Amino acid sequence: MDSAKKQRYQTAMVSTYYPDTSFLDYIVMRDGTEQSCSSDILTQLLSRKVFIVNSRRRNGLILFKRYHTEFAGPGAAVGGDYDYDCQKVLPIGNLSLLTPETNEERQKAYLIRRQWIRLIKQITENPVPSQRVQKILDQFEQYFPLEMVENLPDEAFALLVGVLPQTVSIVRRLGNDVDTRLIY
Repeated sequence: MDSAKKQRYQTAMVSTYYPDTSFLDYIVMRDGTEQSCSSDILTQLLSRKVFIVNSRRRNGLILFKRYHTEFAGPGAAVGGDYDYDCQKVLPIGNLSLLTPETNEERQKAYLIRRQWIRLIKQITENPVPSQRVQKILDQFEQYFPLEMVENLPDEAFALLVGVLPQTVSIVRRLGNDVDTRLIY
C-alpha cells in the first residue's frame, strides 16, 4: 500500500511540472523602467561567436540562463558554445565587446570568465541568504558606481546568488542590519 501511495505521489509531481517555466519574462529596473533585453547583444551571443568583455572599461554582462544568471566581467569570454542557452542579457556600464584575435587571447578570456564564476560560487557557498546578497552587492559596489548598482534589478542579483528577489529587496532596504532584524 505504501508503494502505491508513493507511486501516485510521484506521478502527481511529474504531471504538474512544466519545464518551459521562465522566472523572468522581462527585466524591470529598480526605478520602474523596463529594460530592453539588448536583443542585438543577445543575437551576437547566440551566433556562437566568441567575444571578450573589454578589460579596459568598467563594464560587464549579466547573462540570464534558464534557472540562474551568470556575470561576465571585464576580460571574460562570452558567447560561443558557453552561452548558447542564454535567454536574456543585461549590460552593465558602457559595454564593449571585442573579438579575440588569437587563440591565446581566447584562452585567457575563458580563464577570466572562470574566475568570475568562481567568485560568484564563493559567495553562494554561504548558507545565509541575506549574507550572500550583501556580499554580491558589496562586490558590485566596489567595481561599479553606486548609482549603477542601485538601478540593477533585484531579480538579477537573486538569480546570481540563489535567493528570492524579495530577499535582495529587504537587504537593500535594511543594509548590514538585516541579520539582526531577521529571524531564520
